[in-house]
Amino acid sequence: MTNLLTLHRAFVINRVLVRHGLDEFLAPTPLSRVVKVLKLFALTRNNNKQLSRGQRLNLALTELGPIFIKLGQMLSTRRDLLPDDIAFELAKLQDKVQPFDSQLAIATVEAQLGHPISQCFAFFDETPMASASIAQVHGARLITGEDVVVKIIRPGIEKKIKADLKLLHLVATWFEKYSSTGRRLHAKTVIADYQTTLFNELDLRIEAANTSQLKHNFIDNPVLYVPSVYWEYCQPQVMVQERIRGIPIGEVAQLKAAGVNMQKLAHRGVEIFFTQVFKHSYFHADMHPGNIFVDASDPENPTYIAIDCGIMGTLNESDKRYLAQNFVAFFNRDYRRIAELHLASGWIAEHISAEEFESAIRTACEPIFGKALDEISFSHFLVQLFQTARRFEMEVQPQLVLLQKTLLYIEGLGRQLYPQLDLWETAQPFLKDWLKQSYGPRAIYRKIKRKLPDWFEQFPDMPEKAAKLLEHSLQSASYQQQLILSVKSLKASQKQSALRLRFALLGLALVLIALSDISFGLSQDWKTSILLGLSFISFVVSFRT
Repeated sequence: MTNLLTLHRAFVINRVLVRHGLDEFLAPTPLSRVVKVLKLFALTRNNNKQLSRGQRLNLALTELGPIFIKLGQMLSTRRDLLPDDIAFELAKLQDKVQPFDSQLAIATVEAQLGHPISQCFAFFDETPMASASIAQVHGARLITGEDVVVKIIRPGIEKKIKADLKLLHLVATWFEKYSSTGRRLHAKTVIADYQTTLFNELDLRIEAANTSQLKHNFIDNPVLYVPSVYWEYCQPQVMVQERIRGIPIGEVAQLKAAGVNMQKLAHRGVEIFFTQVFKHSYFHADMHPGNIFVDASDPENPTYIAIDCGIMGTLNESDKRYLAQNFVAFFNRDYRRIAELHLASGWIAEHISAEEFESAIRTACEPIFGKALDEISFSHFLVQLFQTARRFEMEVQPQLVLLQKTLLYIEGLGRQLYPQLDLWETAQPFLKDWLKQSYGPRAIYRKIKRKLPDWFEQFPDMPEKAAKLLEHSLQSASYQQQLILSVKSLKASQKQSALRLRFALLGLALVLIALSDISFGLSQDWKTSILLGLSFISFVVSFRT
């Protein structure tokens, strides 16, 4: 039955792709040979020839449903992999999906929470507030009076996701096997990353934990507000959190009508991004306009509200240092430093010439400095950097891809709010100050001060640990010495065996010569005796050596 469903889904996908003329993507690959067969089974034809390939791909993914919409959204962030025209059109994909039946939503809530809906909420709005690929949201009020939103996973979505992912893995395998483009795009890796993201979003407890962590990080910073989570109402398929009220970040006209200071709002957006990345090493990686609101109750000091923390990114110290130093080097147009940083990080192979990489970075980035400051794209620089690095065999790290995606969102929103936003001017002091605080003398002092109690605590045990280390070193040295002696003994044994073999072969050769002389009637008694005598001596020597 499962195979029949998979086959039916494959037929549906094929029909949609052919109807939108996407068979052209197979043209440069050996799979182009099966295009006629695919068209025959599709029972349809391309009706959108006047549209660009990116527009047709957008329409096809939208028709195929939530899983493919989300895949397109994720692919749109891979500007280092996709052509610009396709990435641009995929970025337009909207995650607005037909809501599922409210009775199914109520049944899911009751099954997950173990009580009738009336015992969980004083009021539950059966009309959904929003509906997306994985879940939909309903307004409600707790028995205790707090207004909340209830997020509910789509019934049956996990089964559908697994079926579609099975097909996507198969297609990705074919694409990489038969197409150099597929290998360059790392199709199987992209689908594997996508699968991880999807399965994380299917467990709303993960999103609840992410939300709580982000709220904790900004508990003393008023520029970003994160709604509270009601943990007693959270289960894998249901999450309940505080209901927020604000102006959607995309409603620029409404923000201006409210008298919001747009310049401050744009600058605070940049501040929030860099605070998450470089201070907390934990950032909201899905900051599209639908997930960001503005509290305009104080128009001169607007604050942000963030929701939907299903996808979060993290950076380790090495990643942060790499990014910050690259950005600062770029500000100073120090392309040699950028090349050295890439080589030192190990992300560029050792055999790559630093001079060649420096030249490539200069070629990609120098034209940017010919533009006015408000025309320079910070995110474009990051894309350029990744694209250039990929030419030199650099594999872009997944956490940096999430960062690139978030930066694209942030810069786009910032310029929409305040077109004169100079992201360079805003970011440069922040990054330099972060580097100074993180790696300057004061930072070293703080690290020593933080570790000093542990050092004092471990100090009484140091003599014993040093003795064990010395003993281990001596044992290692003794073992190494024994190993050396064994190797020497083995070499001597091999040499002796080779000598024995030589004498044995000599004895055998002398016997064969004597026998050949006898068989051909050339034998002389004295000569035969000498040969046999020498062969006997050779055999004796071989056994005694």
